[in-house]
Amino acid sequence: MNGPATPVLLIGVDFGLPHFDGELQELGLLAQTAGLNPVARLACKRKVPDAALFVGTGKADEIRMLATMHGAQEVLFDQALSPAQQRNLERHIGLPVNDRTLLILEIFAQRARSHEGKLQVELARLQYLSTRLVRRWSHLERQRGGIGTRGGPGERQIELDRRMIDDAIKRTRERLVKVKRQRGTQRRQRERRETFNISIVGYTNAGKSTLFNSLVKARAYAADQLFATLDTTTRQLYLGEAVGSVSLSDTVGFIRDLPHGLVDAFEATLQEAVDADLLLHVVDASNPDFPEQIAQVQRVLHEIGAADIAQLLVFNKLDALADTAQPTSLQDEYEIEGRAVPRLFVSAGKGLGMAALRERLGQEVLATRKPLSMPPDAAAELPGAAD
Repeated sequence: MNGPATPVLLIGVDFGLPHFDGELQELGLLAQTAGLNPVARLACKRKVPDAALFVGTGKADEIRMLATMHGAQEVLFDQALSPAQQRNLERHIGLPVNDRTLLILEIFAQRARSHEGKLQVELARLQYLSTRLVRRWSHLERQRGGIGTRGGPGERQIELDRRMIDDAIKRTRERLVKVKRQRGTQRRQRERRETFNISIVGYTNAGKSTLFNSLVKARAYAADQLFATLDTTTRQLYLGEAVGSVSLSDTVGFIRDLPHGLVDAFEATLQEAVDADLLLHVVDASNPDFPEQIAQVQRVLHEIGAADIAQLLVFNKLDALADTAQPTSLQDEYEIEGRAVPRLFVSAGKGLGMAALRERLGQEVLATRKPLSMPPDAAAELPGAAD
């Protein structure tokens, strides 16, 4: 990004949910990924959200003082805010207020590379903005700058903006339908070739793209940051003479509280996971919250209809585990939703355990797919085979 990063104040509200991130580490990483600079953090507890200000008047006053003290130019909440709550907080605090949903949309907009990915992000962003036309159009434009400020803040202008956004949503959906149709044609061609399809899924920053690169040497973009990869990349993976080649796809990372609009908008991209014969579920073994991250991935897989596809768990970043946390065996089983799932420990970055992973993938392919061709000896015995 050009210029200094915008200083932001991070706010998290604990409503008693098990996955609450008290240190706001993930929100901080998301903010940095979007090019923002977290200067202070505040976590508080409430039984239920305040209808008007989400955190209540007293806490809103504290946020305003904390923002002034640290020079924050923006306030960022770890939870989704309603349009009314966002508007009221901005008036009370005197600063732009955004939530986790818009932050993820911002990152996706920055990272999308393919035509399809850009269309999907644009659709999700338009759907988000359509609920927030609340006389603060210039603020919304400051966030993404995509639609155009035309002045005249009255109700008539809001109605015009809403109609324009509705038209843009319709056009974007129509363009996405065409792209999905093209992707469907490509998928049917793969099915006719009876290609075995493996999709890499997992929580964001678990090391999916690094694993993908290690397996197929594709040089897909990989970095130690959230949502380094958004667009699905598919390559052929050769697993030896007995197995041949399979199709390997690297998909977008999942995350806690992924906006439903993005799940819907990325349906075509995530379709690679739905159509897979095997899911390589990559887990950051060095993250103490990995059980919750596995659960979040499973929730998204249920949403897109991929929960019943066979999985192979890949516990990545083995080299980052402390000596006391090293596994006694590099291959075992791990229970997910009451079923035992095969698990392998690897370090994709260091190349540890990759040979064993390739061997296991070959075993999975041979055990599940139908023979691609008739053995030569059997073909020779058919009538007319010598003609």
